[in-house]
Amino acid sequence: MMRSSNNFKGYSLLMISLLLCLGVRSQLTTDFYAKTCPTLSSIVRKQVLSAIKTETRMAASLLRLHFHDCFVNGCDASVLLDGDNTTEKFALGNINSARGFQVVDAIKSAVESSCSGVVSCADILAIAARDSVLLSGGPTWRVVLGRRDGTVSSATQANAALPSPFESLDAIIQKFTNVGLNITDVVSLSGGHTIGLAKCGTFNNRLFNFSGTGAPDSTLEASMLADLQSFCPVNGDSNRFTALDRNSTDLFDNHYFKNLVDGKGLLGSDQILYSSDLAVSTTKSLVESYYKDSKLFFTDFANSMIKMGNISPLTGSNGEIRKNCRAVNS
Repeated sequence: MMRSSNNFKGYSLLMISLLLCLGVRSQLTTDFYAKTCPTLSSIVRKQVLSAIKTETRMAASLLRLHFHDCFVNGCDASVLLDGDNTTEKFALGNINSARGFQVVDAIKSAVESSCSGVVSCADILAIAARDSVLLSGGPTWRVVLGRRDGTVSSATQANAALPSPFESLDAIIQKFTNVGLNITDVVSLSGGHTIGLAKCGTFNNRLFNFSGTGAPDSTLEASMLADLQSFCPVNGDSNRFTALDRNSTDLFDNHYFKNLVDGKGLLGSDQILYSSDLAVSTTKSLVESYYKDSKLFFTDFANSMIKMGNISPLTGSNGEIRKNCRAVNS
């Protein structure tokens, strides 16, 4: 009897925890601001469009901000917080590379003018990411809203959580698993690299002495290798930029996956989705599917963005609605 009682208690606790998880999920809704800020979508869209017209690359930067936000402590706008070198902005994956903060400030200012103290910075990031994809020619999706802003930002946590261009495929898959995402999400979200730029320092390890072999990465296509060796020479400027998606730089499409099949992925973490030993049993078939079927890629990408936007949101009375996206409320 004692054992069955304990089993029942365990089962009850499990059900309660599941319901709590579902409760958090269900508090995010597409119409969260329908009454409190009905013009939110158009305000954000206008600002994002203006920013992309000024600089096309900004679409990729805003998409990346949302990604880097959600992977660290959930989608709570912690990546936006200013501070000393212990904050997320100083993490290896963000320092001198995360950008678009002024655009977020401009969106927040415009939103505050219409609906003061109502809309979170975390929700602004989620909408801006969707609009950046759509305005670059990609899919759209209904963004669920109701996230609140966090009060903690940690470079240490970001360094542990954010995938790196130098990591192995199993390490990257594990980081996605840690936040509740799966292998489909790994491949579809990597397809976000169909827009944007990368610095020589994020891929020059592949060009001359790859993993101590004394030779370039053998999975890199020969003509692209020659171009990149010329563009990023040994002891050259590691801060020079080149397109992540060669020959389709600013258009959100499935060309990124054609590049992987052709050995033209720029980052090591891109090409291993197709060329690594582990890829054969995990990611390679998805790369081929997306290369052949852009509609499938768009559908999966949109679904993965919705899933990513649902990582550990602060809702209800947790967190706050920041007045200034760069600082916690005083």
